[in-house]
Amino acid sequence: MSFTLATWNINSVRLREVLVTQLMTEEAPDVLCLQECKSPVDKIPLEAFAAAGYPHMVARGQKGYNGVAILSKQPITEVASFDFAGLDHARHIAGRLENGVTIHNFYVPAGGDVPDRNVNEKFGQKLDYLTDMRDHFQANTPENSILVGDLNIAPREDDVWDHKKLLKVVSHTPIEVEHLAAVQDAGNWVDVTRADIPEGRLYSWWSYRSPDWDSADKGRRLDHIWATPDIAGSAHSSRVLRHARGWEKPSDHAPVFATFDV
Repeated sequence: MSFTLATWNINSVRLREVLVTQLMTEEAPDVLCLQECKSPVDKIPLEAFAAAGYPHMVARGQKGYNGVAILSKQPITEVASFDFAGLDHARHIAGRLENGVTIHNFYVPAGGDVPDRNVNEKFGQKLDYLTDMRDHFQANTPENSILVGDLNIAPREDDVWDHKKLLKVVSHTPIEVEHLAAVQDAGNWVDVTRADIPEGRLYSWWSYRSPDWDSADKGRRLDHIWATPDIAGSAHSSRVLRHARGWEKPSDHAPVFATFDV
């Protein structure tokens, strides 16, 4: 079975319902993972998504903040929902497809503006969340699994527009990169996107603050698709749908895609 998966920080699923259905219609991934839905689960416009061909959903939500959802053309069964770092935030949902593949959808805390946990509680929460992710996957080695989401870290030098300028900016600091690498190592996760596109600058997020995000191109690769080694080799056709960042009233993130032949 071959299926295409997309991950997208939508920055309010109700505000951008039209954009979600546009992606479903134009790109038609078999599975669409959304983050920062900013909605209780019962307020997610599932009826509209079902009409677009996505009748199945597993999700965690809360009013106005966070929120994750996996929308699928095929049946999907909820298998887990983690509350790492004890934040009581809707930041994770996991579902299993009928082919046996488990999909983990994460929205890692952004971490605030100052990369120092002693003066910025949110940065400490981010590091603690990543530590709990690491510990979980060390204790529960994943198999036949995919991990996606807005991980809020651009780990490589070519995942940001200027490595040196961003070394002290939250999302690209060495301590965040180290914590993300520890999560990846703990689960033996393969960065599918970079396995497919090993060279060159690659971004999935462009700030709203830029008056001309496309020309300035000061992006970061914050959104990721990982897979366990037993299925990572079946992944291909990775891409970032960059032009979606230019849709009307867009999210500041662009969808990231990969196809798996499993």
